[in-house]
Amino acid sequence: MGTAKMPRSLRAVSEVRVGEGADPHSGRKVTAVAGLIAVASFSGAEAQQSTLPPVTVDAPVARPRPAASKPSPDQIRARTALRRAARRAQPVPVAPVPFPNAGGLAADPYADPSAPYKGDRLAGGKFTEKLLDTPRTVTVLTREVLEDKNATSLRDAVRSTAGVTLGTGEGGNAFGDRFFIRGFDARNDVFVDGIRDPAVSIRENFFTEQVEILRGPASSFAGRGTAGGAINIVTKQAGDKNFTNIDTSFGTDATKRVTIDANQVLSPTVSVRAGGLFQDANVAGRNTTTDDRWGGFAAIKWTPVDAVKVTANYIHTDLNSIPDFGIPWDRAANKPSTETGIANRNNYYGFANRDFQHARQDIGSLNTEVALTPDVTFSNKMRLERSTLAYVGTLPEAPRAGIPGYLADPAGYGLVQLNAVSRYQTTDTIANQSDLKFKFDTGPIRHTTIVGAEISREKVDIDTFTGLTTESLPGGSTSLGSVIVPINNPYLTYSAFAQPTRANNPTVIKVDTNAGYAINTANYNDLVYLNTGIRYDDYSVSAGKPFATTTTFPQKADSGNVNWNVGLTLKPLPYGSVYAAYATSTNPVGAELDGTDARYGGFNLTGAYNQVFAPEKNKSAEVGTKWELFDRHLLLTGALFETTKSNAREQLTVAGATQVVAGASYRIRGIDLGVAGKITDRWSVFGGLVLMESKVLNSATPAFIGRDLANIAHQSFNLMTKYKFDYGWELGGQATYQSQRTGGILYTTTTTVLPEFWRFDMFVEKKIDQNITLKLFVNNLTNKLYYDGFYNSAAPFVLVAPGRSGTLVLSGKF
Repeated sequence: MGTAKMPRSLRAVSEVRVGEGADPHSGRKVTAVAGLIAVASFSGAEAQQSTLPPVTVDAPVARPRPAASKPSPDQIRARTALRRAARRAQPVPVAPVPFPNAGGLAADPYADPSAPYKGDRLAGGKFTEKLLDTPRTVTVLTREVLEDKNATSLRDAVRSTAGVTLGTGEGGNAFGDRFFIRGFDARNDVFVDGIRDPAVSIRENFFTEQVEILRGPASSFAGRGTAGGAINIVTKQAGDKNFTNIDTSFGTDATKRVTIDANQVLSPTVSVRAGGLFQDANVAGRNTTTDDRWGGFAAIKWTPVDAVKVTANYIHTDLNSIPDFGIPWDRAANKPSTETGIANRNNYYGFANRDFQHARQDIGSLNTEVALTPDVTFSNKMRLERSTLAYVGTLPEAPRAGIPGYLADPAGYGLVQLNAVSRYQTTDTIANQSDLKFKFDTGPIRHTTIVGAEISREKVDIDTFTGLTTESLPGGSTSLGSVIVPINNPYLTYSAFAQPTRANNPTVIKVDTNAGYAINTANYNDLVYLNTGIRYDDYSVSAGKPFATTTTFPQKADSGNVNWNVGLTLKPLPYGSVYAAYATSTNPVGAELDGTDARYGGFNLTGAYNQVFAPEKNKSAEVGTKWELFDRHLLLTGALFETTKSNAREQLTVAGATQVVAGASYRIRGIDLGVAGKITDRWSVFGGLVLMESKVLNSATPAFIGRDLANIAHQSFNLMTKYKFDYGWELGGQATYQSQRTGGILYTTTTTVLPEFWRFDMFVEKKIDQNITLKLFVNNLTNKLYYDGFYNSAAPFVLVAPGRSGTLVLSGKF
């Protein structure tokens, strides 16, 4: 078929949109009838010459355009300010929440939704920038990291984290959660949602959203202490989706554990969340010991208007166990007795019918946030807390050969003395934090400034138990006041005992803190970030024994402490940063509330010598870099750091008398590397490498200068990885390494050394359907014998870490 030539008039029509009418931007005019004629004439079976009359279309009319002119600098600044104001006033777009049945699972609010091993930001309002732009090293254990570690307690979570070492009670301190961060004691630097959780407790994880480990001094953010860093536990809060998660676990060592976590949207303005825990378990690799737990939490969120949000939550945990105070030290070989074969790793040296450990926490919080304007927000946090830590335990101390005329050692393995230790400690805390957050511009620089005040009262009562004498038992010694048993055969485990009773002679410690702080982040075009902060703490502590019948020496100390930080971050690329930071902190005397020994930051009320010292001073410098790679789903971090402590307290013997003096100084420097996120859509990784060196710079005893600090692993490494296969399968594992740790109180005073170790874990997961998942964990795959902590004394002992364990977890998520 031939192709007919289109008439000129129709060609003109075809250049105009059909039925458009008048286009004010182009000046064209055409009627709807002309458009229909054009279509009809162009759709015949054969293109023929049209006999219709021509259609007239006005020619396009050019719109006059103003002469180009370059805006002045003042006009550019004004335009930029208006655009920023418009962006801030515009709410962040979020997906609408269906009501009343939101459905689906709640996403981790702080992690990368596409790479849940990678924490994107910190939960506390004092850190206003993403982790990439924060000028300090922070390790974030996200919800999925905690789940894949099968970490049911805070101790489990940090045991396999590089740069953190576990410790044990010493010098009258409590046995419980004791951590060393970058070489410094952080047992009283644990926070819950940004408010200090003082004294020592044992902390569960069932109510935890994520764990944040801040490295280096952080007093401008956190207050006193924090020489090596701080740990912040972020709790689960009510959200905007309906869900129910139930995890049921069965494992070796008679382990049974059930947790439930449910959220419900009650109305467009009210959401509630509640959860519970039950656990009945023994301890892998140890005889007799138990680890039973129960608890619950509840949270509510109320948003009566867009500018107001009120949240409240309550947490209760109750942990009960037959405690484990480890195995004795082999003095002859200068090793743990399990390393030389004279004791079995399963040996239990306590008394099952007497010993117990009970840790209970009740934490209530009320938080209010009000957006006064788009650029000004007021927030307030209130906290009421009561913690109880009570235990009676048996310390396997003073290994020795046979005692002539008393107890022979026919097997030749040696004897061990079983000494009682006890504590009944209650900690009451009331605290309030109020913050005002401002956003404003100075030229091209965007500022986020927080000014705030904190008021807190912490009160600790430390008592003991009586009725713990064991001379009447077989092998009991009236002269020694203890039981003596063979190291290889602690045969009195199930001996009968009367129930211990409270001594009712507590040491009462009170700390009042009034603090004010200001934190500012200045952002220049997302290229340069300057973070500064300053904090003043008015600190008052007193200690005494109000019911004592013997002579005691009440102590009191008051101090005003100013600390500050500064950090500069440069971003050569949107996904990379380099930074330099400097920060200070102070450890005032008496700040370690569980301590009854001045060497460990507490007060000694039975010694006449002066113990009211000026605060210890800490300062740290750090340079580092952070990069988000693989579509920004993998965060790599690296830092060089140096922390020094001055005016440190140490023990000194003068004219045969033991005293505590101040004036020592220590230094720790090293490198801190980290990785978190995913390399591909199927392959996730999380881990770190920390290499440190420590040194005593100054001491009242010249022979101690140059020695290492004690109780810390100078080299540590962990790497967890998992891979997703087809058909809902996942396979993962973790490797953990810690170098040897030397014994001593603050620095190496003996040649006692805990050996290095490697530990390996693995897990496999099968997603049955969109709601049901089955997961198998095997922790300590090779059943490695290693040690959590070392008790330094003239008669030392060590705490044995858990052996191999297997756990099958059935998860239902609806």
